[in-house]
Amino acid sequence: MAEDIHQSEFAVDLHDVAKTYANGVRALDGVSVRVGAGEIFGLLGPNGAGKSTLVKIMMTVIRADRADGTVLGRCIGDREAKRRIGYLPEAHRFPGYLKGAQLLDYYAALAGVPRAERRRRAPVLLERVGMAKWAGTRIDKYSKGMLQRLGIAQALMNDPRLVVLDEPTDGLDPMGRRDVRVLLQELRDEGRSVFINSHLLGELELVCDRVVIISEGRVVREGRLQDLMESSPEYEIVAIGDLSGVSAPLAQLNASISGEKIRVDTIELDRVNKVIDVLRGAGIAIESVRPRRASLEDVFVEATGGNVARPVGGPSRPMRAEGGAGQ
Repeated sequence: MAEDIHQSEFAVDLHDVAKTYANGVRALDGVSVRVGAGEIFGLLGPNGAGKSTLVKIMMTVIRADRADGTVLGRCIGDREAKRRIGYLPEAHRFPGYLKGAQLLDYYAALAGVPRAERRRRAPVLLERVGMAKWAGTRIDKYSKGMLQRLGIAQALMNDPRLVVLDEPTDGLDPMGRRDVRVLLQELRDEGRSVFINSHLLGELELVCDRVVIISEGRVVREGRLQDLMESSPEYEIVAIGDLSGVSAPLAQLNASISGEKIRVDTIELDRVNKVIDVLRGAGIAIESVRPRRASLEDVFVEATGGNVARPVGGPSRPMRAEGGAGQ
């Protein structure tokens, strides 16, 4: 990659970003995010939390009420920096009359990529996302998954240092999602920074180095993914028998019942043993006891408090090609 703009420790370094829409809804209320150079970063939050608003501000699709910091070492909206950002918006719409290869050429030309480079990169990227076979097919014949693959290729045509993907696996089948995960890891290995906005927690758990969780326009949790998932350890006990009679004493020990499983919100063996004593005292057989690391979903639910969706003002629509053309 040509390094033609100022190097920085952070590909994205934004502070105190605020946005209130004309209808009075405060979408962002002092959000700060940092994306390290050469890392995969995940932006998480409930529907209406302000995720897409932050992405659109970063990409200058909308203007913030207040925002400090830099993107690729330059102020938000700097033209030179924007040339080195690859962007796939959520629910993108491509001209259906263009063919796959033509679309890549068209968007790369808008980004200022020289013609010779466009012709060289297009077939390479179509092959990389599993779309080489459909390069000469009109886009209005593509399936949703094929459109998503093409969109990812489009975001890479300008040889970006920062790749911003809004719901990149939307419409992809399991094999397609796996292909995208592999591609994202390859991009990181190439030294690029990847910024992902997604609601698919299981997907992000597999690829992200760090995440930020926002809720109601504020950051509620952030850090290295591994650290966050290890910050809420618990024990899981699988029991055999009727647990209805021990729900009250288990609740007093911070233990919750889910079917045949009892989760003890602690790694203190003393409390785990007390739970086991309650079960044995009630004549309930214990099948297994094991420590359990929190999943990203657990961290998300705990951080957001089961927050529900809310409107944020602006409109928002919710590597092997899925099926053939037209499917």
